[in-house]
Amino acid sequence: MATLKALVVDDASFVRDLVKRTVRQRFPVIETTDAQNGRRAQSLMSRTVFDLILCDWEMPEMSGLELLQWMRQQPQYEKVPFIMITSRGDKDHVVEAVKGGVSEYLGKPFSPEGLSNKIIKVMGRRLKDAMDRSGKSMGGPAEAFRESATLLTQKREPASPEPARPGRPAAAPSASGRPAMSVASVRFSDSTLRSVVKDINLTEVRVIAKRDQQFPGILDQAVVDIEVAEGQVARLNGYVHQLQAVEKRQDTDFVSVTIRFVDEDPQKLEDLSRFIARFRSGG
Repeated sequence: MATLKALVVDDASFVRDLVKRTVRQRFPVIETTDAQNGRRAQSLMSRTVFDLILCDWEMPEMSGLELLQWMRQQPQYEKVPFIMITSRGDKDHVVEAVKGGVSEYLGKPFSPEGLSNKIIKVMGRRLKDAMDRSGKSMGGPAEAFRESATLLTQKREPASPEPARPGRPAAAPSASGRPAMSVASVRFSDSTLRSVVKDINLTEVRVIAKRDQQFPGILDQAVVDIEVAEGQVARLNGYVHQLQAVEKRQDTDFVSVTIRFVDEDPQKLEDLSRFIARFRSGG
């Protein structure tokens, strides 16, 4: 029986489901509720006292930082653990979150193990005692947790490869004067894939990467960093939807990776729209 309550806040339902699944399978004593933005979370927190907040930073209506700042002003939430789960990992944002009273900071994409370790760290004795009373052990990963990790990182058979095309995937300027493809950095929980953008829309991006890098599994979380304007980088959350060889041969040098976006933040979609327009026009 659940004895602790956690609130999961993220505008992407896919990410909320990943967090809730990990918490449910690793810590059955924690009951999870979710909210799609800070404003909804604030409403829920005003009616129910939660023991743990797991929150994204960039969300519409109210950001994670704004929720954290509001929360620390409420007597019942002054000392409640708040874990910021976000693709914003630069020093300035970490410092800003620390000043706001964050308990821990977890970068996206995250592994189930990484999230679990953060929860154990901030909940401490209270979580251990609740697990002990329920007869669950905190020593070593539970079988259900191993199954969850396997589900999120398993490799599937690649789809039928696309026909080989002449030319290099990382295209040089064409006769029409179109510039080389945009470079994208695709981050996973334990690796970063350097690639070029082959095609992109508001739903997904297809990138081409050299085979000599470490590749993810189907359904792995991903953060795609794309320069949408000079000096401005959009960090788009998603998951691996497809992996396939670029050429119909086993020793192909390049692999195509399709990342399906999960963000619902209007600002991110606006930034992405501007990039798509520039990408398609060749500018």
